[in-house]
Amino acid sequence: MNSPRSDAQGKRGLETEDIGFAVLVVVITLAFAYLLAPYFGAVLWGVVAAIMFQPLTKKLTGRLNGRKNLATSIVLFGLIALFVIPTILLGISLVNEATVLYGKISSGQIDFGRIFQQVLNALPNRLRGMIEEYGLTDFDTIRRQFGSSITSGLQTVAGRVLTVGQGALSFVAALGVMLYLSYFLLRDGQRYGDMVRTSLPLHASTRDSLIEHFLLVVRATMRGTVVVAIVQGVLGGLLFSLLGIEGALIWGVLMGFFSLLPAVGTAIIWVPAAIYLFATGDTVKASIVVFCGVFVIGMVDNVLRPILVGRDTRLPDFVVLIATLAGLELFGLNGFIIGPVIAALFIAVWNQHRDQREAKVEGDRTGLPVQSQAVAQKAAEEAVAHPS
Repeated sequence: MNSPRSDAQGKRGLETEDIGFAVLVVVITLAFAYLLAPYFGAVLWGVVAAIMFQPLTKKLTGRLNGRKNLATSIVLFGLIALFVIPTILLGISLVNEATVLYGKISSGQIDFGRIFQQVLNALPNRLRGMIEEYGLTDFDTIRRQFGSSITSGLQTVAGRVLTVGQGALSFVAALGVMLYLSYFLLRDGQRYGDMVRTSLPLHASTRDSLIEHFLLVVRATMRGTVVVAIVQGVLGGLLFSLLGIEGALIWGVLMGFFSLLPAVGTAIIWVPAAIYLFATGDTVKASIVVFCGVFVIGMVDNVLRPILVGRDTRLPDFVVLIATLAGLELFGLNGFIIGPVIAALFIAVWNQHRDQREAKVEGDRTGLPVQSQAVAQKAAEEAVAHPS
């Protein structure tokens, strides 16, 4: 018969082994994450593609009598045709147009000093006086006070042409990793998802709720940002092209990019364009830009986003703005999805924590365990949703 002392020692030994294994799991996981860091973007977009289109793959597999490989291949080739190829062509056209625009600026065909002077002359006397008080009376003064950010920015864009060839191999490798990963996640995503689900050290109800919220937020974020950005960018680019504004493709892409930011959005681009057109006396074009910016481009966000995102995952605009800007700062272009997703999960985790505390308080009052309350609440919700 074991003594109490030997039992205590055995228990401490088991606790030490458990802690050691937990530390090993964390260290190996961090090492694996560090290993994947060079292809972080490719892995991220592979996972996002799988989350977005795995339900479509599952439905298509059923229609093809369980031929999972064929269904996955069809979905993957559809993604390549609808998203990958157009994005590559858009990038090539964007670099070419930026190069042409930079050449015109360098040769003096586009003179920022003259443009600024025209806008300054068109301003009311009171506003012009305020600008003159700060010494912002010509383009050279602005360049001295705020640095040569415009010129250096254009030089950076033009310089991308020289690095396209050097980075082509890395781009092709990252694209290959993304598509390769997407194929397996689309085909076997349910199995991998179940493995992750059962491995998380959380209570089943908490775990399932957070995973469900994560998937919901990713899908809503992609629908609500990418679709709106594409629509607003296309409309803005077409508007500028029809009005004969130089660099319409660049401005359209920038409008699509800035549409990710709530409150300000595409107005960052079309408002200065309208001001310049008013200043140069082209009031008809300026009025068209203002009208289309407010009632066409601007209304896309107000109409489409609530439909695509829904109320359940709708974050406050200030949270979306801060999370998106912080995400872009930390993760580059990938941050426009990482930032809002982290913010949404932050809110979801704390809401879950609050609900659990309230359930615990209610359990202390009624004498029912927290788990029993959760089961009872879920059963009640299912009864309301599916009455007999």
